[in-house]
Amino acid sequence: MKKIIFLAAITLMLFSCKTSSITEKKLDRNSQVALKGNWVISAVTYPGSEYIKVNSFQLADSKCFEGSTWKFVSNNNKGNMALTKYDCPAFSSPITWFINANGEFILKILDAGEKARKVRDGYVLHIANQTESSFQLIDKINVGGKATDVVYQFQRAN
Repeated sequence: MKKIIFLAAITLMLFSCKTSSITEKKLDRNSQVALKGNWVISAVTYPGSEYIKVNSFQLADSKCFEGSTWKFVSNNNKGNMALTKYDCPAFSSPITWFINANGEFILKILDAGEKARKVRDGYVLHIANQTESSFQLIDKINVGGKATDVVYQFQRAN
């Protein structure tokens, strides 16, 4: 059973889905191979809920992820990501990731030198609208008892 934790503060600061148990382990290799390379998040949106503040991946305000760089290596499901936006916290980290047969994108953000198997928590997002040059990762959050999507729009950088 998938365990998802939603945290919200009174100020409507929301956190991404977090999981410690993945139900589907079978991989979608075609979707994974299509992500190989360098990507940039071109936009973060919350359709129908533009007045909320979201703390993405428990790292920074979601708008700080606009312009962030991501590298996905499909043959070993590793990579890295970096926040680069002015006036946002500087952050860079290795990642591990995979896409399962249910279209779920599973992400673990690692500390330098840390092994993925030692990291117990990760994030489950849905992959959508995948093309050669773009794709979306969609996170579901709870805003006042209503499910709301946070959409991360990726564009190929190379």
